[in-house]
Amino acid sequence: MDVTESIRYIGTDDKTIDLFESQYVVPKGISYNSYLIIDDKTAVMDTVDLRCTDEWLNNLKDKLNGREVDYLVVSHVEPDHSGSILRLIQLYPNITLVGNQKTFGMLKQFFKVDLENCTLEVKEGDTLSLGSHTLKFYMAPMVHWPEVMVTYEQAEKVLFSADGFGKFGALSEEDDDWACEARRYYFNIVGKYGAPVQGLLKKLSGLDFKYICPLHGPVLKDNLSYYINLYDTWSSYKPETKGVFIAYASIHGNTAKAAEKFAELLRANGEEKVVVTDLARADIAEAVEDAFRYDRMALAAASYDAGVFPCMQEFLNHLQAKAYQKRKVALIENGSWAPTAAKAMRGMLEAMKEMEIIEPVVTIKSSLDDNSGKQLEELAKSVIK
Repeated sequence: MDVTESIRYIGTDDKTIDLFESQYVVPKGISYNSYLIIDDKTAVMDTVDLRCTDEWLNNLKDKLNGREVDYLVVSHVEPDHSGSILRLIQLYPNITLVGNQKTFGMLKQFFKVDLENCTLEVKEGDTLSLGSHTLKFYMAPMVHWPEVMVTYEQAEKVLFSADGFGKFGALSEEDDDWACEARRYYFNIVGKYGAPVQGLLKKLSGLDFKYICPLHGPVLKDNLSYYINLYDTWSSYKPETKGVFIAYASIHGNTAKAAEKFAELLRANGEEKVVVTDLARADIAEAVEDAFRYDRMALAAASYDAGVFPCMQEFLNHLQAKAYQKRKVALIENGSWAPTAAKAMRGMLEAMKEMEIIEPVVTIKSSLDDNSGKQLEELAKSVIK
């Protein structure tokens, strides 16, 4: 689990949590990562959530082997990373907290702590020598909080990336597909802040690093360009995969049948990747992930209360909040007497950046018939074209 001989992993797994940030389903738990650098001086890189403090402190004491903690680098003040700071200060009263101006102002909002004479405020490009290891600090505001900073250890070429390059899932759980849960994590937690992520990637582009140590998920050390290129794609709002994501909101099943029929038409016309999701039953975070992943999307929804069925409205609200943009979208509406779903969906999509509605918009009256079936066929050809 250790990064190198002198950079030790002291984080914890949390497999009892049901909802991360009280909203994201984490069936395989989450890791709270923390690291210890052992040199002439010792430095702890972030703490862990209060839920795991005792286990984390045991890990820390074991790796310290009787030594004191000289520095705590606070990359991010969110409670899943700062939750154990008070306990650490109580155990090591001579510790120095390293952070930026925003770090310490925000810490006081979370904790009643006297920071007088125990802080080292750093700015962009400042360094801190631990002996043979030197830490260099880079500010990363709004990736995804305003106080975030990342740290580059120059001797062993290690990037401590805060929440960047993180993922859902405990480290003790087997997971061969890093991108799946990293993508869901990125778009739902960091996704709105693509421009700041792009800025940080450019800032770090000249650095040579062998390891990326995030605050959630595994330490990355092989084929780092793969992870960096994915982050570049995600943060620039470019599609990652050529394909069509179909999200439907159906009341009695007729809109669902139309969505499945549309998927069949797309596949029959040569579309290789088609993903269909029932918004009434799906994890909304996974639906958001898929919307960002694919280059085209089709929305099929029932009309409801002179608008659109609520789970579709909720989904579009999530997309707008996460800055969904630069996509082509097909619309399929259903309404027994006064269809309104397409108008409602179009209005929400047009509030997003660089969106294109693929024509024709298909209107179903209660259930598919010959006329609406022909419209679906025409729409499928337009989506592929």
